[in-house]
Amino acid sequence: MKKIAIVIGIIVVLFAALASPYNNLVSKRETVEAQWAQVENVYQRRADLIPNLVSTVKGYASHEKSTLEAVIQARSNLTKVDFGNMSQEQLASFQSSQGALSGALSRLMLVMERYPDLKANQNFLELQSQLEGTENRIAFERKGFNDAARSYNTDLQTFPNNLFAKLFGFAKKPYFEAEEGSKTAPKVEF
Repeated sequence: MKKIAIVIGIIVVLFAALASPYNNLVSKRETVEAQWAQVENVYQRRADLIPNLVSTVKGYASHEKSTLEAVIQARSNLTKVDFGNMSQEQLASFQSSQGALSGALSRLMLVMERYPDLKANQNFLELQSQLEGTENRIAFERKGFNDAARSYNTDLQTFPNNLFAKLFGFAKKPYFEAEEGSKTAPKVEF
């Protein structure tokens, strides 16, 4: 009877030792997924603000139609990523569509600099402030996502977690990376 208790005790200890790395990986994966949802949330916030910004600008800069249409088109081309199957290529495509929108918004902001009445308009100033805040939130959430992905990917590759990762199908998560040319400051002309 004593030997059975010892064997059962050893099995319980082994099970607890094996469950800990698995549970840690699950917890970190959930953190990465939650952080990704937050990244999408702030991108959605930006996409939701754009129609208000465009409407405000239209009243003052109706002859800058091509710039406004570029913003609208960039917004409509936004892509979504299936997080469960996200690859580096899918993340790059997501970043590319968000980058196109950022570029269109930058051109729109330059157009708005040409219209002193627009710059003084309270609605425009509020929307501009909201967009600036949103861009800061995007940068913050992307950093949070990269931090969570780094922590998860590190645990995924360390022993004994790497054994559990392979056994239970845990996969490495991609990072947000700077877009090509982002190291060069944009040229602003008035």
